[in-house]
Amino acid sequence: MLQLILISLFFYSSTVLAQANELPDFTGLVEKHGAAVVNISAVQNLTTLNNQIVPEIPGIPENSPFYDFFKRHMQPFPAPRKSEPKSLGSGFIISSDGYILTNAHVVETADEITVKLNDKREFVAEIIGTDRKTDIALIKINATDLPKVTQGNPENLKVGEWVVAIGSPFGFEHSVTAGIVSAKGRSLAQENFVPFIQTDVAINPGNSGGPLFNMKGEVVGINSQIYSRTGGFMGLSFAIPINVATEIADQLKVSGKVSRGRIGVMIQEVTKELAESFGLTDGKGALVVSVEKGGPADLAGIKARDIIVQFDEKGITTSADLPRIVGNTKPGTKVSIQIWRDGSLKTVKVEVGETPSDEAAENRKLKQGKKTDTSNRLGLALSEITAEQKKQLEISNGLLVEDMQPGIASRSGIRIGDIILGFNSKDVNSIEQFNELLKQVKSGKNIALLVKRGDITTFITMKLTDDDKKN
Repeated sequence: MLQLILISLFFYSSTVLAQANELPDFTGLVEKHGAAVVNISAVQNLTTLNNQIVPEIPGIPENSPFYDFFKRHMQPFPAPRKSEPKSLGSGFIISSDGYILTNAHVVETADEITVKLNDKREFVAEIIGTDRKTDIALIKINATDLPKVTQGNPENLKVGEWVVAIGSPFGFEHSVTAGIVSAKGRSLAQENFVPFIQTDVAINPGNSGGPLFNMKGEVVGINSQIYSRTGGFMGLSFAIPINVATEIADQLKVSGKVSRGRIGVMIQEVTKELAESFGLTDGKGALVVSVEKGGPADLAGIKARDIIVQFDEKGITTSADLPRIVGNTKPGTKVSIQIWRDGSLKTVKVEVGETPSDEAAENRKLKQGKKTDTSNRLGLALSEITAEQKKQLEISNGLLVEDMQPGIASRSGIRIGDIILGFNSKDVNSIEQFNELLKQVKSGKNIALLVKRGDITTFITMKLTDDDKKN
């Protein structure tokens, strides 16, 4: 009996040791490649709105019987306060001369970006370019002989293989987590240009922009998003394939923006039921819902209810395939599109158009020294609101704050996205009128702007000076 127990223990121990030996060891990978991972933090010079305060009541003394009335009925409004530096995310060095890849959402709103290396050195970074559609940003620090990552091929990834993430979740620098590839080519809502790598690697706020490594120590993706109902990790993480990121980075490095193709169609998935109704044997393809008048598809003869099954000899398996393939096609290229119409296949020729410039790329240009196109001394870039937008916002007049330069308006609490309804006692109806009213104000005088932000409407006051005239 004792002999049987000893034999059983021997085989059990052997099995446990064998299983332990099969588990991956990440130490060598982290030691060799972790130095190329960076922490990214930033400062916003524009005022950030935090604490709620009662707005200033211009022109009404505190001993006036009307003062308490207005104080009770005016809505609280956020007070301006300068931001403190904070950890935003992660990134990784792709060239020894200081080019770094990260997520666009990590850096696009920052006025000053600080990159901290693994050896504790810190550098101020310059934004070379950002692309919101893929959430990719290329930044650069002034340094040489830096450690850099080795790039792998995401196409060679297999579902079930081990992958490792290094980043700064919640500001804890150079944290290492590991997991497996859960799926490839995932499509997410509002993300038409990225076939995401899904993993179960623990990713949390601060990991964004950090690298996803395979077991060879090659970067195969950029950790970008999580699916969560709590705001924290729940086992679903998504990374942008590195080949997609480097294609974007190459364009940003050359021109500061991304040029991608478009054909001007709205599409939807072909379900089994739709396929049957259109006489298809399977649900492959992209169903055209509408066609932009005068756009490339319209000029090529594509119509609503056509099903695009092939683009430039590339099969369209799901509707998500089409935006990616079209987006990666150089504008001006003439390609063949195979469509299913009225029970048969038809081929048409289309000249691919160009997607309008990304808004983030324009913001980058402004931050790099090209002044905002403002014609007023407050440094505000304003746009007029359409009748439809006024109807949706339930307002009859106003101007939208599109952008701003640091100055009196930003210090006083004006924010991008605010709607200026009034200037002192007058309703604001046009940019021309606003600028004319502003020109009439002498230095040293106060003005009161009636501002709507969400459901809150209040006055913001500011005193103009001679310096503001120079803005």
